[in-house]
Amino acid sequence: MQNYFELFSLDAGFSLNNSALDAAYQVQISKFHPDKFVNRSANEKSAALQNTSLINFAFDTLKSPLKRATYLLELKGIKAFDEKDTQMDKDFLISQIELREQLESIANNKDEIALDDFIENVSQKVNKNIKELDKLFNLNDFEKVKNLVRELKFYIQLKEHSTAIMDEWL
Repeated sequence: MQNYFELFSLDAGFSLNNSALDAAYQVQISKFHPDKFVNRSANEKSAALQNTSLINFAFDTLKSPLKRATYLLELKGIKAFDEKDTQMDKDFLISQIELREQLESIANNKDEIALDDFIENVSQKVNKNIKELDKLFNLNDFEKVKNLVRELKFYIQLKEHSTAIMDEWL
């Protein structure tokens, strides 16, 4: 498997210069633009399409803090979402339940202001989690990173769900 950081000539790490990633993406993707393969063989066109797919997938992975953190763990041989590893912080699990119940109550009451506040609160949790992930990656504390990646996934899904509710109401 091609290392996504190497593909874009970037240093492997959680901290990432998004502008550098965007620029490297444009350089890579332009190499396989369909116009450059119009007069090529079917095999060359197929290879270009596969390369484009890899470049797009790698870009998507590195652009997303959740996917990037998960990928970095995988590079270290750690599966953040191993189905056999269900151990989670008890306080986080309790807060998960509370947040879900809070969202359910807001949805049932169709309280737009409370939902807007809820989305902002969850967004702050996402941002705090990302900052903490950056620190922990720098400390090579991969067990804590793994737990925070799981938490980040929950917060992102909760934010998407609550935003979808808001979209339904508008």
